[in-house]
Amino acid sequence: MAFIYYVTQVQFDYGAVKLLKQECERVGITRPLVVTDPGVKAAGVLQKALDALAGLPVAVFDQTPSNPTEAAVRAAVEVYQANRCDGLIAVGGGSAIDCAKGVAIAATHEGPLTHYATIEGGSPRITDRVAPLIAVPTTSGTGSEVARGAIIIVDDHRKLGFHSWHLVPKTAICDPELTLGLPPRLTAATGMDAIAHCMETFMSAAFNPPADGIALDGLWRGWGHIERATRDGQDREARLNLMSASMQGAMAFQKGLGAVHSLSHSLGGVDPRLHHGTLNAMFLPAVVTFNGEADSVRKDNRLQRMAQAMGLQSAGDIPAAIKDMSARLGLPSGLAEMGVQRDWFGKIIDGAMADHCHKTNPRIASREEYEELLASSM
Repeated sequence: MAFIYYVTQVQFDYGAVKLLKQECERVGITRPLVVTDPGVKAAGVLQKALDALAGLPVAVFDQTPSNPTEAAVRAAVEVYQANRCDGLIAVGGGSAIDCAKGVAIAATHEGPLTHYATIEGGSPRITDRVAPLIAVPTTSGTGSEVARGAIIIVDDHRKLGFHSWHLVPKTAICDPELTLGLPPRLTAATGMDAIAHCMETFMSAAFNPPADGIALDGLWRGWGHIERATRDGQDREARLNLMSASMQGAMAFQKGLGAVHSLSHSLGGVDPRLHHGTLNAMFLPAVVTFNGEADSVRKDNRLQRMAQAMGLQSAGDIPAAIKDMSARLGLPSGLAEMGVQRDWFGKIIDGAMADHCHKTNPRIASREEYEELLASSM
């Protein structure tokens, strides 16, 4: 049976960050903890959020790592409790937002964070006691501001997903102005993450026509504007459309994702220095090719419909077009250029087989097929 759920309130426009205090009042947050990272703080974006919160007692945790960890969640919880906070504001990319979601769980639920991980059967253990969260994205990639999940590297080095509708932020404040001037490489990598979300969820076999429509439109926006946004960080139209693609990809991936993400989640746990969005760009061509067989069986022309949204002639053009786009954006040519070693394959496959995205790929990969996907992506 299909379960279709769209509940997040979104404030989307240039200057929307100024509504932050208003949204705190609406959801009942009086003593917020702002969760962010050193880069957002250095860029002056954190200060814009703090200016909008003038008059409220605000605590700040600004040490979110590039891939959020259980240790960072614990450190933020200490700040949350020491300042008697009653809610969270995440200001940053997916890392800060996911870290804040981890805090929302850990500050209000007993036991280790792994107890609440999806593959540990933890989703039903996450209750409405979670701390309320407002998310302010500063990149256009993960779409975590409208999603029910978070990805966190736990203490045993696994990169695990945490999923609950209770984790959906009470408000997403999507202000494209906060992404103006984002460095080209980060714009490209996070933008390809958004495109991967739109493509993978559209390919997923689950029945959710609204998600399909949102994903296909998001793919059109992301694919059509990522190059402009990367070349000119001040292109307001491109920034707006890329942020929308990011939001739409996450609205849609309640359908589930697939082998791109099961591999990138696992590899990101093996080497946390690797950027998630860049990994997705590396895996997309091979996985789209792999999914072609399932597409021919389903007979609903999903790959061809994606090709049309991307302005391509046929489904067969998609893998090469993704590789060409990555090259034009200045991203690596493959995993080897990112430092990935073939002797990592066994551990990567172990993680991919256990990942929550493994079973929602339209064609379930075997260990041998995962090895072929890795080899093709090198």
